[in-house]
Amino acid sequence: MGASRKIAGTWVVVVAVAVLSRWVGVAEASHAVYEHLQSLESSNYDPKLRTGYHFQPPKHWINGPMYYNGVYHLFYQYNPKGAVWGNIVWAHSVSTDLINWLAVEPAIHPTEPFDINGCWSGSATILPGNRPVILYTGVDTLSRQVQNIAFPKNLSDPYLRKWVKPKYNPLIQPVGGINASSFRDPTTAWSRDFKRWVKAKHALHTAGGTGMWECPDFYPVSIDGKQGLDTSEYGEGVKHVFKVSLDLTRYEYYTVGTYDQEKDQYVPDGASPDGNTGLRYDYGNFYASKTFYDAAGKRRILWGWANESDSVTDDNSKGWAGIQVIPRAVWLDKEGKQLVQWPVEEIETLRGKQIQIKHKIVKSGKFFEVKGIQTAQADVEVIFDVKSLEKAEPFDPSWSTNPQGLCGIKGGEVKGGVGPFGLFVLASSKLEERTAVFFRVFRSDDKHVVLMCNDPTRSSYKSNLYKPTFAGFVDVDIAKNSKISLRTLIDHSVVESFGENGKTCITSRVYPSLAVGSNVHLFVFNNGAEDIEMSQLKGWEMKNPRMNDGEI
Repeated sequence: MGASRKIAGTWVVVVAVAVLSRWVGVAEASHAVYEHLQSLESSNYDPKLRTGYHFQPPKHWINGPMYYNGVYHLFYQYNPKGAVWGNIVWAHSVSTDLINWLAVEPAIHPTEPFDINGCWSGSATILPGNRPVILYTGVDTLSRQVQNIAFPKNLSDPYLRKWVKPKYNPLIQPVGGINASSFRDPTTAWSRDFKRWVKAKHALHTAGGTGMWECPDFYPVSIDGKQGLDTSEYGEGVKHVFKVSLDLTRYEYYTVGTYDQEKDQYVPDGASPDGNTGLRYDYGNFYASKTFYDAAGKRRILWGWANESDSVTDDNSKGWAGIQVIPRAVWLDKEGKQLVQWPVEEIETLRGKQIQIKHKIVKSGKFFEVKGIQTAQADVEVIFDVKSLEKAEPFDPSWSTNPQGLCGIKGGEVKGGVGPFGLFVLASSKLEERTAVFFRVFRSDDKHVVLMCNDPTRSSYKSNLYKPTFAGFVDVDIAKNSKISLRTLIDHSVVESFGENGKTCITSRVYPSLAVGSNVHLFVFNNGAEDIEMSQLKGWEMKNPRMNDGEI
């Protein structure tokens, strides 16, 4: 779900239908359905690994944002009856700072023939005259996915609590051979009146062999500077980003390219693959994201969802499932090759007690504990200085399209030449449990290759956990600069890491059994043959914001 608006001109920026797929036999929605659990209210509520400063409702299962008249609105897919997918409504929370949130009543429920079997994902848009609107996928009486519209009932209400669905819904139906079970997640486009829709003669963009695209996003970025652009911006000095969430892989991919307004077509630049080996916002547990233009901060903000990595039974037992990652400002890097992301600056208002360490050598095979703050809920920034690259391991070109697989082979425990070096987070005192966030440097024929990895394989003694390694390559000239930075947001069961000032981002969900609460420790380690200097480490305890504590 996302938001956009047109500042001027005859075209109105609105929401359009998601990418479509043709019938190939019988297709089903990708959501896992647990009918015996989806309406089961948890009798227990377990807060031990619940996040402190990431967005979560008080309980149950969640899985797009809008800025309107000084208030941020987050609409999100929510099950009000259980901690698994099902009974989906559009829940609604509001904020003035993206950090502290108040819950309001759900914006959309299944009530009409065009959405009686589900109110699924979509987008929010602001029309001319400063009028917000929601376009969303409904599942109708025939179990077809159709596109519907809703408007706020009272524009004078600053929180836009109540929404109404016109009787002329649905706006768009799956006709002409469109797969009615893969016709969802409408996102931003252009229209004249927002009521009459016709299928375009050609696709905005296609990429063969990639399966169904969920939650597509399409927006402009400036080629110069960090300032965000309104969704309708077009012309000189502007590139466009096209993002899809691939149902086949459950990861997100994007390209940077050029939008031709006359032809109504988007063409990637070709700097990265257009498919499931291309660029990603986040190389970890991150899906179904949307961006919106924040007119107040003149920035584009990206917000994604991180699912749980424990079992459905665990989710039901603890009474909650799913979080939103910290909102991120996003912009094009100086070379124009990729996006850069960084947590919104408002998150720093939660920083509390601070520690700082400077110029400490971490010798080969050694580690040390960072003391002085509680690190179950922390923000840590580190700069490493790589003095020598002589012992860097050779890089096999076959690894270039599979950093995750490479990390699986060469994880945090595998000794290397230059690295692995980084942090052990959410660690127990004797390191029986730990999640490694690290860099490893390789040597190729013409350059050095830097791998960034989250390795949670030793994160918990618990069984039945999904503990994949996640990894991405970092676009940095380590031979020239010698330094590389890491920022990690730690929040009980989530680890969000940003390498080299946000060029590579990785999110993991972990569930320690020993490293919980005051028993969480933080270490700096170096498992490579070369000594590494930690030029600087800054760490802060993070306070709890107000988080959906009661409905207004």
